[in-house]
Amino acid sequence: MIGKLIRSVLAPLGALALMSGVAAAKVTIAVGGAGCLCYLPTMLAEQLGEYKKAGVEVELVNFKGGSQALTAVLGGSADVVSGYFDHCVNLAAKNQALQAFVVYDRYPGFALVVSPKHAAAIRSVKDLAGKKVGVSAPGSSTHFFLNYMLCQHGVDQNQVGVVGIGLEATAVASMEQGTVEAAIMLDPAVTLLQGKNKDLKILNDTRTQKDTLDVFGGEYPGGALYTRVEWIASHEKETQALTNAIVATLKWIHSHTPEEIMAKMPDELVGPDKALYLAALKNTLPMYSTTGRMDPKGAQAVLAVFSQSVPEIAKANIDLSKTYTNKFVEQAHQKLGMK
Repeated sequence: MIGKLIRSVLAPLGALALMSGVAAAKVTIAVGGAGCLCYLPTMLAEQLGEYKKAGVEVELVNFKGGSQALTAVLGGSADVVSGYFDHCVNLAAKNQALQAFVVYDRYPGFALVVSPKHAAAIRSVKDLAGKKVGVSAPGSSTHFFLNYMLCQHGVDQNQVGVVGIGLEATAVASMEQGTVEAAIMLDPAVTLLQGKNKDLKILNDTRTQKDTLDVFGGEYPGGALYTRVEWIASHEKETQALTNAIVATLKWIHSHTPEEIMAKMPDELVGPDKALYLAALKNTLPMYSTTGRMDPKGAQAVLAVFSQSVPEIAKANIDLSKTYTNKFVEQAHQKLGMK
């Protein structure tokens, strides 16, 4: 449904561009879970018409998780990923050059949640040994976060069964049915599940600055637009346009109420329970960047986390400065008159 929605929303824009006689550049963005609030700036930019204003025609294609969105870009069926920055660090260890060019999440927004049906048996991360734990998709950022949590609590990753359950309704259903004992979830799914289960047990939470600092010891960048370095080099105009659109959207988010933001989102993404979606959105708003910039300390935190849980990254000599650039964000700020 969401995939059809995204494609259908964009079709009139293409027609409008043709009618106006202006051939806008076309870019396909692979989104690692369109209904997840962590990716809201990417979706909202379309609803606000910011991509069109910036001079680029965008097709948003929805995937179950960040790893699948990344595969689409590496395989050439999409141009840019709307996903988590940590993939850029992970692939750098494998000598694949990916670069984030605008960051829209200051915090990752992950929560390690226990299924209500298994709350009595799981009281800590250590209790996950021998259990099934849901992630959006194997190899996604939710999987990386799970591995980090297991490592921090002395649990062997090989003792945990990892199951792909998505980020949206399928994740909530898997947790309610108890097909997994726990899962890495994001909003609005966490708040939706919490609305039905008042005593929902959350073992780790990174939806606020305090929670993120408690878990990681510093800010930890989440969602960003990123792609292959060579694509950026050959599509600087499109990269700048996408950055302008996201930065303008972030500015809009922080100058409007949660109710106004929700009103702009398609009903298919909000879902039937608007009150819970609004509550989840209010929880998520502090997560969104105010600038779009990558904080070098945040990038260093991502490397530090991965180095603890992924041996290949610990051994690799990664040049972090090549995994992101703030050049396009700085130019966007100049264009929008931002300091």
